Amino acid sequence: MPLHRIYSVKGVFSADDKKAIAEGITNVYSAIPLPKFYVVVLFIDTDLDSFFIGGKPNDRFVRIVTGHIARTNIGAEKERMVLEALQAAYHPYVRDRGLDWEIHIEEHEREVWRENGLAPPMPGTDAEKYWIEVDKAVPYTKGEDARQYT
Repeated sequence: MPLHRIYSVKGVFSADDKKAIAEGITNVYSAIPLPKFYVVVLFIDTDLDSFFIGGKPNDRFVRIVTGHIARTNIGAEKERMVLEALQAAYHPYVRDRGLDWEIHIEEHEREVWRENGLAPPMPGTDAEKYWIEVDKAVPYTKGEDARQYT
């Protein structure tokens, strides 16, 4: 599951900006394809007196921390492509507005990830395809079709 935490000073992004950014990020992952419900975007708005860069308050900086679980160790070329696609989703709201920003992606072990208590199906399986179709986690048995359990 990609988890995006976007830290900025309150007011940097409007409600419409946040919605558009979240949709852009979701589109990056649904093109892979991943289920859309895997994508979580959290905007963490902070008071200026609590946001420091280089020891000074800064309302022109955005920090983005992304956690990947569903697809990890995909190779340098694919990792670069995902990072570039994410940056493109942010550009109209960050780079193009003259804000400074930093992004990094953390990778986590799939074995310690659950959706509604379920171990998510492996990439490309019928069960994962069905999760994409219904846009939710449904029970399945390894080697069986998730439809049997809805």
